[in-house]
Amino acid sequence: MKRRRRQHHHSNHERWLVSYADFITLLFAFFVVLYASSRADMRKQAQFAQAIHSAFTALGIFPENGHGKGAGSVSVPPQAKTPASVQEDLTRIKKELDHTLSAEIAAHTVALQLGPNGLVISLREAGFYQSGSARPRPASIPTIGKIAQELRPTPYALRIEGHTDNLPIHTARYNSNWELSTARATYMTRLFITRFHIQPARLSAAGYAQYHPIASNTTAAGRAKNRRVDIIVLPYGYTAESPFPAPVQNLARQRSSLPATPPSPAITASAVQKPSPDTPSAIASSTRPKPSPDR
Repeated sequence: MKRRRRQHHHSNHERWLVSYADFITLLFAFFVVLYASSRADMRKQAQFAQAIHSAFTALGIFPENGHGKGAGSVSVPPQAKTPASVQEDLTRIKKELDHTLSAEIAAHTVALQLGPNGLVISLREAGFYQSGSARPRPASIPTIGKIAQELRPTPYALRIEGHTDNLPIHTARYNSNWELSTARATYMTRLFITRFHIQPARLSAAGYAQYHPIASNTTAAGRAKNRRVDIIVLPYGYTAESPFPAPVQNLARQRSSLPATPPSPAITASAVQKPSPDTPSAIASSTRPKPSPDR
């Protein structure tokens, strides 16, 4: 009787390919989901960045062609662009101020510049402030009065900015350039409200220290230009219905809606040296003790 030979089955050493293929398929699906999520996040980030840029452009913080120097071109929604009628009106205001402040402009104590963010009126420290002081010189008050008299009947929002050079300051009153620039901006704002009867809702104040120079801080002439207070006439106005800025579309209607203000009295240096109880000088002196001399 013949013995039956056992048939030897060879083991399949390639079964691991099935598990490997399943793993690769799952890994591919995982990365597809990650990629789709990242694309959605990018769209959300772009929408968020556009919303922030639109809001800051409306406030005059960002220029219309980008986020600042060196930034790429960014498309701005049509509602953020300055209407042609507003641009013409700002040009008219600049021409009138050029004539009214011709002596100060010739002396390089005042500079005017009209751009996409509005009309910038720069008051240089050399003509308006003592070094390290937030109060304007008494002799400069009439010039500030001329500016306020021109801006008071307009419907535009005003932003007052304080700027310094990069030299550090440390006095009994101000520990840094941040405090000095902010104090100059807020004091000028109070002056516009209490003495020149500008509507408070139209005003805002900001201190930028040395971080927004218009000239190089490596030279004395450049530092002198950087020590300034900028009064920016924004191409947007505040309406009685809403506290938020909106484009000034109808200038005649905006001007007619402004409340009547009494004519500003003639301001002289002697009037500043002896302030009335409602002036910023009197307010400041009545709310804090007499400070030590500035630097």
